[in-house]
Parts: sequence; structure tokens; C-alpha cells
Amino acid sequence: MMRRGKALLEGSRQGSVDGNSNLANDKELVHKCHSDPGGGRALGAAPRGHRHRSASGAPRKCVLTLDGYSYVIEQGALTIVRRSSSRSKAEAPPTDEQLDQLDLDTEHLPAVDTPDACDKAALRLRYLLRQLNRGEIPAETLQKNLQYAAKVLEAVYLDETKDRRGPEQPRVQPAALHKRRLRTPCWARCSVEKPNEAKRLADEDDELSEVQPDAVPPEVREWLASTFTRQLATAKRKSDEKPKFRSVAHAIRAGIFVDRIYRRVTSTALMQFPQDVVRVLKTLDEWSFDVFALHEASAGAPVKYLGYELLNRYGMIHKFKVPPTILENFLSKIEEGYCKFHNPYHNNLHAADVAQTVHYMLCQTGLMNWLSDLEIFATLVAAVVHDYEHTGTTNNFHVMSGSDTALLYNDRAVLENHHISAAFRLMREEDCNILQNLSRDEFREFRTLVIDMVLATDMSFHFQQLKNMRSLLTLAEPTVDKSKAASLVLHCCDISHPAKRWDLHHRWTMSLLDEFFLQGDKERDLGLPFSPLCDRNNTLVAESQIGFIDFIVEPSMAVCADMLECILGPLHSSSKTTNTASQQEPINEENTGAESTPKFKIKKPWVACLTDNKKIWKEQAAKDAEARASQEEGSNGAPPPTEE
Repeated sequence: MMRRGKALLEGSRQGSVDGNSNLANDKELVHKCHSDPGGGRALGAAPRGHRHRSASGAPRKCVLTLDGYSYVIEQGALTIVRRSSSRSKAEAPPTDEQLDQLDLDTEHLPAVDTPDACDKAALRLRYLLRQLNRGEIPAETLQKNLQYAAKVLEAVYLDETKDRRGPEQPRVQPAALHKRRLRTPCWARCSVEKPNEAKRLADEDDELSEVQPDAVPPEVREWLASTFTRQLATAKRKSDEKPKFRSVAHAIRAGIFVDRIYRRVTSTALMQFPQDVVRVLKTLDEWSFDVFALHEASAGAPVKYLGYELLNRYGMIHKFKVPPTILENFLSKIEEGYCKFHNPYHNNLHAADVAQTVHYMLCQTGLMNWLSDLEIFATLVAAVVHDYEHTGTTNNFHVMSGSDTALLYNDRAVLENHHISAAFRLMREEDCNILQNLSRDEFREFRTLVIDMVLATDMSFHFQQLKNMRSLLTLAEPTVDKSKAASLVLHCCDISHPAKRWDLHHRWTMSLLDEFFLQGDKERDLGLPFSPLCDRNNTLVAESQIGFIDFIVEPSMAVCADMLECILGPLHSSSKTTNTASQQEPINEENTGAESTPKFKIKKPWVACLTDNKKIWKEQAAKDAEARASQEEGSNGAPPPTEE
């Protein structure tokens, strides 16, 4: 079942500033955490542009002792302050007595991705080697134990061979749906773990079975690799050299504790959120989120705070090593671009609204469990930049007026091409490059996804896009392309304001009409024919909105919902968990000779909103028609009918 769920504040491994709950059981490892300066040999570099300080203003420093080593973590850097040459008891090889008592049965072994499996496999390998020398091992037993050890090695080493998992290898697989958990909101400054979370974190084996090796920051990972593989700290391992088995196991185990401290030291670098913004963002998971309230609370910077919040919640800042100040600069520049032409509708408010709606689709339907981290990153960024530097006029206006932008893009998707090009040009600037730590392949994949999604917001592609998806979904076993799925989701979110609560929808409608009428004024001045809905003297507002809902929004949302249910149904079926974030609505279909299976359905809050809004517009249309009839009678000078 879909597992990310509504409780976005719960269960995050990012933690909080105080960090008491996660470190409560690490007392034997951490000697002290203070603000005194320390010396030694630096193994890592502090994150760019930040100096992390404690509440008193002095640099924060934490000392970690593990397996005879003492390390200092200060300002994101790791420094050795003492190194012991004594061998830890934990690393002592097993005795002959222990090996003699070993049972080689493979039926009740722990899962291959747990730390206990590492110890079991290592012990069995030593025993097998001894028995082979003696010639006392059956071939079948040898084969089974070697297969188990190989699987353990693959599970431990899989993510260590790659800097990050590629787009074709999403963390969550349908056959074994693990809970992809969103991080604690960056404005939350206290622990909000579930009641049983502290107990889980106290159990090292449970922690190790869930933590991915790539959860360790790169600076920490490099230090772990050099330390626990018994190489010189300055030596770098070649990409094709596999580390020794026990060294990797110890590196992952140590990395968990180091990462906990590292996150708390670096958490102070996150952008600070005003209390009014924090209050508004508590409703971020609702379908009819009030972006106007966020605009007011953020002093006119909704994109900055909402964009930062979403990228943090989904773990993108940590996963792709986005420097916090770089992200803040990027979002601020994007916000400025949306305000460049002072548009009534296509402005920073609209960008924040679409990004929040995309978040709802990702989280509340469970779509995030189908996408990889890179695909989620691209989807969120595409939502933020999809109308960047919008001119407040349509593509048709650019073509008819022969604007420079139309000439540049040959009259094809004029604005959409500009939004993409301008956004990527911005990301090339050093102080706004949020993609600086992506690999070459990741960047190409990210760029392709963003281009596809933003181009799909061109309304001239609307009907073809829906037709193609409908045709695909009629197949017996449809296979939906991820890029096309994300593109349809973004397109539907872009036109979703008629599917929101009436007070929000009505406000959006008036803003959009203001923008259309301003374009109509320009068209009149240029001697161009009026574009649809742009003549302020001859536009029927209520009728136009009814038509927009009937022919554009409702069909779009219906196809999008069908697509999501098609995509997420198999994930739902493969999961054995009873609770799901998508709030499925099982519908018992009629039996046709076989036992009926409940059909997976997502929750669709937009259906009720569309029905209510259309009803209000119809009532308004009737009143407008009466008013026009009365006005026409008055202008014709016809006397009112009298009874004879």
C-alpha cells in the first residue's frame, strides 16, 4: 500500500536541532559535545558558505569514540584527535571453540540486509575455509552457505559502488514496498517522532536494516572508507576495488552514528522560517491549501518558503547535497522572475499553488512510492519553475505580435520553452546552482524530465495528451512511462484551481480574467483581434468557467485519477500493510463467476469541489442572463407589458 501518508512530520530520520531522542542511546559512543576549539588532522571539508554555531554563538563540536578511535566533528568537518592502535574486542577473530559450535543450517538465517547477517556470513566463511582445508564439508552445504554469503555481500556493497542510485533503480520496488518517509519539516525545531520511534532507534539492528549506505554524507563516507578498510586516511579507493567484507559492515554501522551527529551539526544551516509561515504550512497537506495566506505570512515570498519546505520534506536537500544557501538563492531568484512583469495571475502565487498541488498528488495518492528520488526532485523543481518569467500574455499573443521570444522559439511552445531555458540558465550561475552535486547522468536525466514536464503544460498539447493517456489505459496491461505520468500530473495541477474550494477558485478566476483583459487591451492597441476571453466588454465570466470545468478540468482530473490508480494498483496489491496514505476506497465489483477483488481507488477531493463550483457558476450565469435581458429591454426603449 502507499506508505508515505499524511503524517509528514512523523518518522523522519533527518531529526531536529535538539536531537535528543535519536542520540539518547549513543551515550557510550559520544564522549562530549562542546564548543571548545580542537586540533588534529582534518579528513573532511565544511559545507560551503556556512559556519554552524551553537546557541551561544561558538562553533559546535562533537567528539565520537568508536572501536579505539576518537574523532571530532566541527563545522561539518571530521578531525582525528586520538588514534589507538589497540585492536577492539569486537574485531577479534572467532576462536576455534566458537567455530566448532557453529550450525551450518541455512533455513533460519537473518535477512541478508541486516547487520546480524554480516556477522553470520563472516563467521560461516571462516568456518567453511577451515572445513575445506580439512576436507570435511558436504558440497550441498558449501553451496548454500556460499550463496547466502554472496547475497549478504551484494546487499551490503550494492549502494557503496555507486554514488547514488540511478533513476532506473528506485528505492521502493513494487514487490517489497518499503515506506518512503518524508523528512521532518525544516521549520520544526523539536522532536516529533512517533511514540515507538525512539525505541526503534535504540535498537541498532533494526536501524541498520533500514538505513541505506547513501544516507551517510559524502564527507563522512570518505572518512569511513579510509578508516575502516585499514588504509591511510588520505588514500582514495579506486572505483573498481571492492572493500573487505567486515570493513564495509563496520563502516555502515559507524556511519549511522556519525550521520546522526553530522545532521544535527549541519541542521542549523537550514533556512529559518517565520512563525506565521510555520502556522500556515501546517495545512500544506490539504487539497485546498490557502496559498494566499502563505503569501501574506511570508511577506510576498511564498515560493521561497514553500519550495524550500518541499525539497526538505522529500529529502532532496540531503539526498542530492544541495547547499542550503544555494537553494535559498535559487528560490529567491525564481520568485523575482515570477514578479518581473507584475502579472495578476501568472505570478509567484500561482507557482506556489501549483507546487503545493503537485505535493498533494505525490504524497496523498502515494505516487512518490512509484518514482525515484531523482524523478521526485525533477517533478518538484519543474512545478516551481513551470511559469518562470511569464509575460502575462499567451503564446498566441507572442506569435501574432511577432515578439522576440516567438522568433527565438519559432512560434512553438513559446512561453514554455522560455520558462525552461531561463530556469536552467539561472541554475548555471554559481550562487544558484542547486544541481552542482549531481553526476553527469543524473543531470541529463533531471534536465530531460523537467523539459518534458514543463513543455506538457502548453495548452495546445492538452487534448492530444489526454487522448494518448486514455488510449494507453484501455490496454489490457498498460505500461505508463514515468515522464508522461509526471507530465500529466503537472499539467492537471497547473489548471486545478477550479477544483479547489470556492473562495480560492473565485479569487483565482478574477485574477486570471484581469490578466486576460490586460492582454485584450494590448491587442486592441496593436490592432490585433481579441483572443478568447480577453475582451473585457464581451466576456461571459460564469459561462466561460462552466465550459472550462466541463470540457477541460473535469476530463483532465478524471484521466489523471485513472492513470494514478493504474500505476499504484499493483503497489497496493503487493503491500500487506492495512493502513495506506492514499486512503483507498474499495469498491466491490459484481461477481462474474470468480471471487470479486476490491479495486484500488485514490481519494479524489477535487470531485466535490468541481461539483460545488459548477453549481455556483450556473446560479451566477442565470442571474447574469436575467440582468442582460433587463438591460437589453431598457436600451430598446420598449415599455413593460401591461394588462388590458
